[in-house]
Amino acid sequence: MKAVTTPSANEPAASVDVVLPCLDEAEALPWVLERIPPGWRALVVDNGSSDDSAGIAHALGARVVREERRGFGAACHAGLTAATADIVCFCDCDASLDPADLVPFVHELLSGEADLVLGRRRPQARGAWPPHARAGNLALARLLRRRTGLRLHDLGPLRAARREPLLALGLTDRRSGYPLQMVVRAADAGWRITEHDVPYHPRTGASKVTGTWRGTWQAVRDMSHVLNEKGAHA
Repeated sequence: MKAVTTPSANEPAASVDVVLPCLDEAEALPWVLERIPPGWRALVVDNGSSDDSAGIAHALGARVVREERRGFGAACHAGLTAATADIVCFCDCDASLDPADLVPFVHELLSGEADLVLGRRRPQARGAWPPHARAGNLALARLLRRRTGLRLHDLGPLRAARREPLLALGLTDRRSGYPLQMVVRAADAGWRITEHDVPYHPRTGASKVTGTWRGTWQAVRDMSHVLNEKGAHA
């Protein structure tokens, strides 16, 4: 098991909440919650699970937030509004990403080097990132570069930023476009945005968004609407 580093004595302390959007992730939850760094709080947002995800999360010490409106963005935003920590992180709840990898993200925020830190997914096994999902992500990254000038490679869910500025972005998308809208509005507002490689593992269970070509197309369509936003929120 990989060691989790903690801030040095010279770094300021900060409270951290990790938002974990959850839909039927009972099998993956124990591993994910075990990887939350010490002193951080896990917010599992139950987005209408039919399994015992909420009960498992509660039993393992996480705070459970319920969001009845279906949608990845709806779950993420419910977690953001429920958070109280100085810094809010986001991580998928399917064991494809390790929340312990968020530690250097938080250090970068605390040092003042960045305002939003994103994880660039690096597949660790065949099938971890299906070709259609990777192709859709690449296309969106290119469109994002054209829209904002940011030379990012991934629009993945692993990310960290300070809570109050995030809320001030006024994010409105409640579907698959939420992660992209966060980046677009942050860029329009002049935020310093950085990207770092993170291991990406085969997820536990089937993807609710990019598990099929149809799901990927719907996600790309949602995100395309976001890219057409004007920069009025800067």
